[in-house]
Amino acid sequence: MNPSHRTLIIVTGMSGAGKSQVIRILEDAGFYCVERLPLELFSKFLELIEGAGGELGPLVALGLDLREEKLDERFPTLYDALKKSPLDVRILFVEASSEVLLRRFSETRRPHPLTPKGSVEEGIQLERARIELIREKSDWIVDTSSLTIHQLKTVIEEGLASLAGSRKLTVNLTSFGFAYGLPPEATLVFDVRFLPNPHFVPELRPLNGEDPAVFDFVCGSPEGKEFLERIEGFLRYLVPRYQKEGKAYLTVAIGCTGGRHRSVAVARRLYDIFREEGGLIVNLHHRDRAR
Repeated sequence: MNPSHRTLIIVTGMSGAGKSQVIRILEDAGFYCVERLPLELFSKFLELIEGAGGELGPLVALGLDLREEKLDERFPTLYDALKKSPLDVRILFVEASSEVLLRRFSETRRPHPLTPKGSVEEGIQLERARIELIREKSDWIVDTSSLTIHQLKTVIEEGLASLAGSRKLTVNLTSFGFAYGLPPEATLVFDVRFLPNPHFVPELRPLNGEDPAVFDFVCGSPEGKEFLERIEGFLRYLVPRYQKEGKAYLTVAIGCTGGRHRSVAVARRLYDIFREEGGLIVNLHHRDRAR
């Protein structure tokens, strides 16, 4: 976000994932927020924000979801209008796992908006399929499955800080364990289960990939060195092309069996390589290291 330009964040995603909470967090951060706007008024609303008067201020957030009739069908037209806009436009997609969404709907005893007389599970599956194109076009994906409201606030605030004053690409490096599922927010996933496994070395088993002995065991192996060289070259090829497309985020997920040793070491090494790169904001997160 650049203070000399107007920023519009479109907040969309799965019902029950936390879009309303995100809107409130953005409001607290100084955004003028509209949680639901009829699609018939979208063009006029965009014109109002783009207008010279700037009555709404430089920071605006708009919530859109599938309760708006035919949003999924009309989204390509809306997306084209947003791409042509002089505004700094970002699409923030909020999601959660189906299991978590089912639990949230059960706790609130509310029907799913797409299947008010049917099953919640059916509604979640239908919505996920219909909203997939919007997810693919999003600049910023936030998975709230394991986040408290305070953690969600931190994630949003950190994301806003990353955007402040620049168009830098944010590269999120995430280690994970395949035993606990793929990170749904991942743009790219790399499987490092072929690397030497510290789990089978008694003195290394209780440690994790951030410990020097494990780090050296994984990254210093012939396989580790070659893989890191190849993935570094691939990312150096890919990153400028993401920047050229105006992408805000690239999430690179590195997975091993349990998410404790190999993936942690490789993600750490990539972080050390790219964190000093100009034009990038690089974050590191170990999802399953403490399991």
